[in-house]
Amino acid sequence: MEKVLYKLENFEGPLDLLLHLITKNKVSIYDIPIVEITDQYLEAIEGIEEAQLDNTSEFLVLAAQLLLIKSRMLLPKEEVLEEEEDPREELARRLLEYQKYKEASQELRKTEFWSRYMFFKESEKIDFPVPPYDKHHETQELINAFNSILQRQIRKEKPKKKAFFGIVGREKVSVEDMTKKVYSMLSKKKNLPFKSLFKKGDSKPEMVATFLALLEMIKSNKIFAEYDYEKKDFIINQK
Repeated sequence: MEKVLYKLENFEGPLDLLLHLITKNKVSIYDIPIVEITDQYLEAIEGIEEAQLDNTSEFLVLAAQLLLIKSRMLLPKEEVLEEEEDPREELARRLLEYQKYKEASQELRKTEFWSRYMFFKESEKIDFPVPPYDKHHETQELINAFNSILQRQIRKEKPKKKAFFGIVGREKVSVEDMTKKVYSMLSKKKNLPFKSLFKKGDSKPEMVATFLALLEMIKSNKIFAEYDYEKKDFIINQK
């Protein structure tokens, strides 16, 4: 058998060296020629004391295990119990597990190498110009939007005392007061959704007066309304 010369620094540990010897001899992990492999392993670690490796003891421990297995394999067959496990099986299991993790690490190294030379372009902010709003809406569209809000409010709320005012009297709400209310809201926020002008607690007369005030302000060119297709609502703007 030819002399085996290896630098132990090239191996990650004793199992790595042993797996290399098995591969080099083209033998199966499940049927290791333990005598030959043990001799090659011992030649490979010859002079390990001078190698100054951090895991020197690991190489020596595995050498002792290989010698033990070799001695058991050399015993006469009649001295080996039939039920006794093949002394190589435990070593084969360890080698298979090590081989699995080694192959996985090699695949990960390939990925690391590829990603090291991959460059990605930074995302760019694209500004889309907003086209001028040139749609013309009929008054009826605004009335329909108001009726939709009014009906939704009526369906959600339970009857209040104000609902019976028509029997004993009628609530009076000034359009002028509602005009001031709209102006006050626009002074805080220049763009108002149409639906925001009508609060949950508003009575029907208050809602009607607010809507009439809104129409009067649009007519006098003090405010204008445009439709937001994304929000599906009119937006009230102050001129």
